[in-house]
Amino acid sequence: MPVSLKTEDPADTRLAVIAEALYLANLLLIPGLGFLILLGLYWKRHAGAGPVGRCHLEQTVTASLWGGFLLVVINGLIILLGGYDGAWTWLIVILYFTMVHSTFILLGMIGLIKAMAGQCWKYPLVGHRLPVEA
Repeated sequence: MPVSLKTEDPADTRLAVIAEALYLANLLLIPGLGFLILLGLYWKRHAGAGPVGRCHLEQTVTASLWGGFLLVVINGLIILLGGYDGAWTWLIVILYFTMVHSTFILLGMIGLIKAMAGQCWKYPLVGHRLPVEA
């Protein structure tokens, strides 16, 4: 049964906050670069991280991959419906940013709040399972 793990380790909490901040930076400030930094942090710190830091690293990388996948699908849809000069382009772009992108941002904000509280949290639909209590 999944549990909402909590940590008192400040280093573990700091790692979780950094992961969530990089996830949001990827979505809002530095797309692509934020993801590459997040991946580097994941590869470097995942194995030795505490349960909360590991949880947030896994969640943010998975959500970022899903976001990138959906962006590729949306671009494919735009191309199939007439390219970037087509009549449907702006409708698709506005719907994507209004519904999908803003949802990922909202989930990232909730994840950041949970990370600052030192708690594990699962992204709905796109997240990994939470650790199981031993």
